[in-house]
Amino acid sequence: MTSELFSPLSLRSGQVLGNRIAKAAMEENMAGDGQLPDDRLFTLYRRWAAGGTGLLITGNVMVHAEALTGPGGVVLDEHAPLKPFADWAKAGKSGGGAIWMQINHPGRQVASDMPGVVWGPSDVAVSLGKHSSRFGRPTAMTQKQIEDTVTRYAVTAHRAEQAGFDGVEIHAAHGYLLSQFLSPLVNKRTDQWGGSLENRARMLLDIVRAVRASVSPAFAVAVKLNSADFQRGGFDADDARQVIEMLAPLGVDLVELSGGSYESPAMTGRPSDDRTQAREAYFLDLAKDLVKTSPLPLMLTGGITRRGTAERVLDSGVAVIGMGTALAVTPDLPDLWSNRREADRQMEPVTWSDKALASAASMAKVRHQMRRLARGSSPRPGTHPAVALISEQRKQRRALRSYRAWLSKTQSAAAQ
Repeated sequence: MTSELFSPLSLRSGQVLGNRIAKAAMEENMAGDGQLPDDRLFTLYRRWAAGGTGLLITGNVMVHAEALTGPGGVVLDEHAPLKPFADWAKAGKSGGGAIWMQINHPGRQVASDMPGVVWGPSDVAVSLGKHSSRFGRPTAMTQKQIEDTVTRYAVTAHRAEQAGFDGVEIHAAHGYLLSQFLSPLVNKRTDQWGGSLENRARMLLDIVRAVRASVSPAFAVAVKLNSADFQRGGFDADDARQVIEMLAPLGVDLVELSGGSYESPAMTGRPSDDRTQAREAYFLDLAKDLVKTSPLPLMLTGGITRRGTAERVLDSGVAVIGMGTALAVTPDLPDLWSNRREADRQMEPVTWSDKALASAASMAKVRHQMRRLARGSSPRPGTHPAVALISEQRKQRRALRSYRAWLSKTQSAAAQ
């Protein structure tokens, strides 16, 4: 009997995914010169494309050159050349699957040593205890800055389609800008962008409308949404349910459910309030409730590593299985599953008592595997987290120097 994992999924746009397995977005931090994709990303995505995944979703592609989640971030704005992105799309589709570009703005989650802007719905800073100084102090966005940001998302989506991508995923999770607007803990505005959930969701909904209007009907539009922020008084599962209902009439194809933020890194299995400690499918319990009422197909990401777990998630009514770390360690995992085999290695979680540091080390370990894949090497999931973190910090310092120089040159040219 053929597993539903390997059955096609038809989306509202008419796009058909070859199976129900997606590589979820993982921030690669591998931008080359000019914050553009280069051979490393092309090689990495060819590796994943050859592994049997039905859908590849890129890591963050930034819509605003002055607002990056990290100095190695890729930027696709109105000025970026399309050829590198066309090469990236071609690499992602080389195995016959689809590739979507995740598009994002960091808002207040910007390191304090980064140039550019640190914006938020309000001037509420990231709170990480002794690590809080790692992030810049945000300024509350003006009406014009909000409207300009909506336009930036539409421009990036339009150009992604021009480059050959099959869709975009609008990132409204993990504490980035749109997630900040959704959160009552971060969004303290008293105008039309704050207060009620309808107002807090306004920016996301405006962006979805603008994106859908800027691309063709056959181009997929997805949204990544927190099932919960895992912070007391924050965005919760009932909020998620209502936002999904708001998205349904706007031409959205798929909603990916994740959870957490830098302040409560549930997406790495370590929420700050310990309300979920599942080793696999972190957000399945919340997803089961959301599936019951969702008018849109849902994708679940977070801690899925085994076929049995993936099939249990599908049995709950979820339409697509999203995997990140598992595919960084075993890029051909879907092909293994199709042959009734499992991965012979997994990455052990980082269980340091300092959850913020453990989250950073976890992400560094994953990026270490992606860089090895991008070089044509095999992953080494046993790399010590401290080694991965120190190596990541060194690479980030080099990338920061490059980004500073590029941004300064870009701003000078724009001023002339």
